[in-house]
Amino acid sequence: MYVILLGPPGAGKGTQAANISKTFALAHVASGELFREAMSSGSELGLQAKSFVDRGELVPDELTIKLVMSRLEKPDCEFGCLLDGFPRTTGQAEALDSGFAAENKKVDKVLFIKVSDEELLRRLSGRWICKSCQTPYHMVSSPPKEAGRCDKCGGELYQRSDDTPETARNRLGVYFRETAPLISYYHNQGKLVELNGDKSIDEVGVDLIGALR
Repeated sequence: MYVILLGPPGAGKGTQAANISKTFALAHVASGELFREAMSSGSELGLQAKSFVDRGELVPDELTIKLVMSRLEKPDCEFGCLLDGFPRTTGQAEALDSGFAAENKKVDKVLFIKVSDEELLRRLSGRWICKSCQTPYHMVSSPPKEAGRCDKCGGELYQRSDDTPETARNRLGVYFRETAPLISYYHNQGKLVELNGDKSIDEVGVDLIGALR
């Protein structure tokens, strides 16, 4: 079973992907992790990708497709996997379909965790991190006992530049511009299952598992 997990930043894909992978014994193929591994290993693909990342540019589809398709050739993906963070564009989706078709495989289901803009901004812009021990906090869901101080070590809390409300809005804007056509692409194939991501983590998890069963 080949499954794609779609969802904007803040939708909780990482947590849900781990749960799905464990429940169905599927290899978890996360594009972000693949890029980090490739760049740290110094492989040819990794060095090419790093040149774009270092300039603050998006890695081209061609490189992303090569990296993911190479990962899908490994034995643990022979009979299925969970794709997380790929595809991001219709070009990547078409390349995936083409690569699978050559091996008599196909994407079986695409799970889209839909979360309201208000909830996404709340999740993305409320995170603070301890400067000393890196423990994360959230001003709404898991605030520190003392404002601005870490419960564990007493260190000062700070907010990363990519966790501010303005940056969060920009991240979401980029995501929806890229992904809206992709959602239509899989909807037209009859493979898209849309789930309410405004629910609790546990409730969304139950819905995702149910959609696959």
